[in-house]
Amino acid sequence: MSKITHKIFIGILVAIVFIVTISVFYKGISYYRVSIEERVYHPDHNLLKPSGIIGHGLGITGSFLMIIGMVSYMSRKRYRSLSRLGSLKNWLEFHIFLCTLGPMMILFHTSYKFGGLVAVSFWSMVAVFLSGIIGRFIYIQIPRSIEGRELSLNEVRAMKTDVAGLLKNSYNMDEESYSIIVDSIKKKIELYHKNSIVRYIRKYFDDRKSIKSVKAVLKRNKLPKTEYVKIIALVKDDISLNRKIERLDTMQNLFKYWHVAHLPFALVMLIIMVIHVAVTIVFGYRWIF
Repeated sequence: MSKITHKIFIGILVAIVFIVTISVFYKGISYYRVSIEERVYHPDHNLLKPSGIIGHGLGITGSFLMIIGMVSYMSRKRYRSLSRLGSLKNWLEFHIFLCTLGPMMILFHTSYKFGGLVAVSFWSMVAVFLSGIIGRFIYIQIPRSIEGRELSLNEVRAMKTDVAGLLKNSYNMDEESYSIIVDSIKKKIELYHKNSIVRYIRKYFDDRKSIKSVKAVLKRNKLPKTEYVKIIALVKDDISLNRKIERLDTMQNLFKYWHVAHLPFALVMLIIMVIHVAVTIVFGYRWIF
C-alpha cells in the first residue's frame, strides 16, 4: 500500500467514525438529554431505548464490530498463512477502527444508563478502549519493519543516516553552521533528568528547539528550497531515531506490561457481553427478527 493509498485508507476510516457518531448523536440528542424517568414519554423512546429498533441495532452492530476487530487482528498475529493479506500495521489500524466505532455504538445502545452485571462489561470496555489508546502510543514508539515486526537495536541503528558526513561532503556550509547542525542531532540522554517522564518531556521540547535552530542556520546559508527541505527531513528523522533508540528497552518492557493489563479487561468484557446477549435471548428480547 503506497503512502497516498494509506492516507486515503486512514481518512476513510476516520470519516466513518465521525459521520456515524455525529449522525447518531444528532438523532438522539434530545432523547439523551431527558432524565431517565421522563424518557418513556419521549417520542423517540421506542426507537432509541436499549431494546428499541435503533438502540438494539446499535448494540448488536457495535458488539459485532468489536468481536470482528479482536478476532481478525489476533488471527493475523498468530497465523502466518494470513501474512499475505496485508501488513500487520494495516490490520492494527483496522482493529483500532472497529474497536473505536464498536464501543461508540454500544455507548449509544445503553442510552447512558448503566447498571447490574452489564455495567462491569461496559466499564471493562472503557478500560480496554483507554488502554488501547495508551498501547497505540507505546506501539508507535517501537521501530518496526514494513510487515510490523519489531526491529532490534542493531537494526534501528543501521537505519540511521550519516547526516554529518552528508552535510560535509554535499553542502557548502561554514564550520560554525556545520557544528550547530551536528550538535543538534548528537545530544546525549545523560544531559537530562533522571526521571524518565521528565526526561521525555524535556527531550521533546529540546528537540523542537534544535530543529528550529537548524532551520535558522539553513536560512542564513541561503540554501535552495529543495536542499533546505531535504536537510530538515534528514535532521528530523535522525533526531526521531535517536529518541527511539534511547527509550527502546523502556518501550518494549512497557508494551509487555501493557498486554498483561489490556487482555484481562478484554476477556471480562467479552464474557459478560456473551452472557448479556444470552440472557436477552432467553427472556425473549428480539430486534427485527
